[in-house]
Amino acid sequence: MIGFFRKIRKKLADDNQFFKYARYAIGEIVLVVVGILIVL
Repeated sequence: MIGFFRKIRKKLADDNQFFKYARYAIGEIVLVVVGILIVL
């Protein structure tokens, strides 16, 4: 699993798409937080 993410990070770094990856990661975090709030 860690190797999988490492490969993705390396590919994104080579393509210089850090901001696209960061936006995706922030979106995932927001979805998780909203899900937790709904459960509470």
